[in-house]
Amino acid sequence: MPIADDERAIRLRAYTAPQYGCTYADEAAFAKLVETGGFDAYFRADHYVPLVARSDRGLPGPTDAWTSLAGLARDTTQIRLGTLMSCASFRLPGVLAVTVAQVDEMSLGRVELGLGAGWNEEECRAYGIPFADQRTRLAALEEQLEIILGIWATPEGEQFTYAGEHYELRDCPALPKPWQQPRPPVVLSAGAPRRVVRWGDEANVAQGSPSDTAAAFARVRDACVAADRDPDELRYSVLAQVVCGEDEDGVAACAARAEVSVDAVRAAHGIVGTPAEVVEHISAYVAAGADTVYLYFPQMLDLAHLALVASAVVPEVSSWTAPVGSAR
Repeated sequence: MPIADDERAIRLRAYTAPQYGCTYADEAAFAKLVETGGFDAYFRADHYVPLVARSDRGLPGPTDAWTSLAGLARDTTQIRLGTLMSCASFRLPGVLAVTVAQVDEMSLGRVELGLGAGWNEEECRAYGIPFADQRTRLAALEEQLEIILGIWATPEGEQFTYAGEHYELRDCPALPKPWQQPRPPVVLSAGAPRRVVRWGDEANVAQGSPSDTAAAFARVRDACVAADRDPDELRYSVLAQVVCGEDEDGVAACAARAEVSVDAVRAAHGIVGTPAEVVEHISAYVAAGADTVYLYFPQMLDLAHLALVASAVVPEVSSWTAPVGSAR
């Protein structure tokens, strides 16, 4: 899916982790503020259990990523919607191809699929989901990508058949088709350059420093060249947790509401500070080659935090562009 523009607008996206406890109404309120706040997209995690303990114990419980995105496809009108990352262990590839295509049609072409192998054995055991060793999970992920993209690419009226080590599809009608053509964008981890080159439209670095991010993007670009693919066909993105306040006290209060440590967020290469400092951090990632920045809001019920970033950070970044090919 080539990108032909000479200059690429910097995309600022909001990301959250609903597994820490929310209702669909909570998630919809967050996503609607993302939309009115000028962000490019709302993305969410795909988990069924909290990854760290919090005082709310995860109540009222998790929401399913693609069920929620289906609702948001109808309850929003402009922002793009997606996952970082859907877990390949949670869904069979044929079913996921149908689900994503349907949500894409429901949103009139605003869906993106982030897909990964998954890593949380405890989570899978909690909900009775089979959990294989890492080698098997990675091999199954690659077959999932072949199947999902193969189903979407199969011409109408033809069938899709696939025989792999982990999945077999026989005479699949390869329907429905996504609204977007040739297909919705696929977001993959930049940590696997060969996989990104073969199947991806965006290479993502999660919680890395600007220097680590630049190095990861360089490896993806080198892999593109080696595979005779134009590296400028790809988007390059970073995910970073954000804790923002009007001043030092506001930053501390924001962290307290989210039950996170400012020092721990900084240690994980998160973005901490006033709006001006957040803008400065984002610029460092853009200088490292990112054309897309996902800001991870650790407490999705804290709409005041989101509103502050929307009013004081988004306008500063919304006019930024980067020359295609600058991320080297």
